[in-house]
Amino acid sequence: MFTGIVEEMGAVRAVRRGAHSAALSIGANLVLSGLHIGDSVAVNGVCLTVTARDGGGFTADVMHETLNRSTLGALAPGSPVNLERAMAADGRFGGHIVSGHIDGVGTIAATRRDDNAVWYTVQAAPDLLRYIVEKGSVTIDGISLTVATVEADRFSVSLIPHTALVTVLGKKRPGDKVNLETDIVGKYVERLLQLREGAKAESRVTLDFLIQNGF
Repeated sequence: MFTGIVEEMGAVRAVRRGAHSAALSIGANLVLSGLHIGDSVAVNGVCLTVTARDGGGFTADVMHETLNRSTLGALAPGSPVNLERAMAADGRFGGHIVSGHIDGVGTIAATRRDDNAVWYTVQAAPDLLRYIVEKGSVTIDGISLTVATVEADRFSVSLIPHTALVTVLGKKRPGDKVNLETDIVGKYVERLLQLREGAKAESRVTLDFLIQNGF
């Protein structure tokens, strides 16, 4: 589990591509502290498993499903990436519950400055927007952000200067793609309600049934 509080910006050192997979070598500093093979690191919001590490970075495999769901397939040597280690049990919970499992990709539709802040408007598919609510949380490229507004086909967030400075989002421009993870709580609530409604539909015990049988 992650919190969406980016620890540092790393950079892709190399990309080894397979037919439907890839291996990323990522240069890093801060996240290497205490990092072991098998540990999880969120790379632009995508939870990856460390397969090798050295004094200047680490390597992680990216499977077919992840390439289809995220922007990792577009990374090239030199690409900056947001990095966050998995949350420590004794750490501060500064963001929100982030799984590192990307729901889909959005497109930056517009940016605008508002005094010391910068607004980012992100276009997204309806199946993602259904879980995005005003004043709720959303993860963009691994950054925990508060949703400011929601429209029919897009939503907006506002970045403080610090966030724009220390994350890759500050480098993004209209037309760029971003990884999106919606609030996991909403997805679980919807699924549980679907199961409950399905169970009701399958049940033959109705009010009419009870009356017909003398209850």
